[in-house]
Amino acid sequence: MPNSRPLQPLGRRLGRAARRPATADGELHARVNALEKELRDARVARYTLELLFDSGHDGRKGRMPTKGSVDTLVAQVEAATGERDARPHVVAAFRTLVEVELRGVGRIAGGTPNILGKLTVPPLLDPPNDDVLEIGTLYGLFSAALTRQFARAGRRSSLTIVDPLADVQLQPGTANTADPSGTPVSEAVVRTNLELAGVPADRVRLHRGFSGDPAIRRAVSDRPYGTVIVDGDHSAEGVRADLEWVEEVVAPGGVVVVDDYGDRTWPGVQEAADAHLAGDTAFELVGVASTSAFLRRR
Repeated sequence: MPNSRPLQPLGRRLGRAARRPATADGELHARVNALEKELRDARVARYTLELLFDSGHDGRKGRMPTKGSVDTLVAQVEAATGERDARPHVVAAFRTLVEVELRGVGRIAGGTPNILGKLTVPPLLDPPNDDVLEIGTLYGLFSAALTRQFARAGRRSSLTIVDPLADVQLQPGTANTADPSGTPVSEAVVRTNLELAGVPADRVRLHRGFSGDPAIRRAVSDRPYGTVIVDGDHSAEGVRADLEWVEEVVAPGGVVVVDDYGDRTWPGVQEAADAHLAGDTAFELVGVASTSAFLRRR
């Protein structure tokens, strides 16, 4: 037959078959192996990120937010401030939060969306002056971060901080346990964190004690504050007393941040804030972002 080809030895044909491209099953097996390696590499990378941002062993709560949580926060910040595009401000606040916590010691208390809201909203509300009063600071890291955020807006803050600087949780109804970060709460730590964040010592006044102490109130009531952070006693009685006092020391047009408003762990915060706002007050509620309420003094 003119078109027939001579038969080749069996060994040669098997050798050529072995050198042919992999079968469909072989290709699938290779792809599965590649995906398994990619998954192992991704797990290593995620573990490294968790060590940096979200270890779960030092009291920090979820420093790796989801896109959905950030989208929700952006909408809340825009509603509270009137800013048309708050996303760049929220992103900048996230970078500040991460940098300040990694550089300093201890932690900023609270979940990431709430902290980002507290860092983003006050500068956007453009308080009337650069004096900041923080009631309750823990390690001073939030004050350091807020100072950075005001600096992004071209402002140079002066801080007045009131805190008992106790090594155990002093909130009513909580166990007297040390902070989960393992870092002692002390004046030395607070001042070190502020220095590490670039806050000059001559722009910080630190008063060790409680905001309800008449001597503390006299000492810090020497100026009107453009921004006040209420994050001290979380009982309804404590928040009510703080708001009544803060109304006397905040400047007209000043911004007041009520931390943990709407947080189910601390129901007394919203209870007291809502009762204060329902009464004869110079405060008006301008918005809520995550679990913080933002008030403006008329």
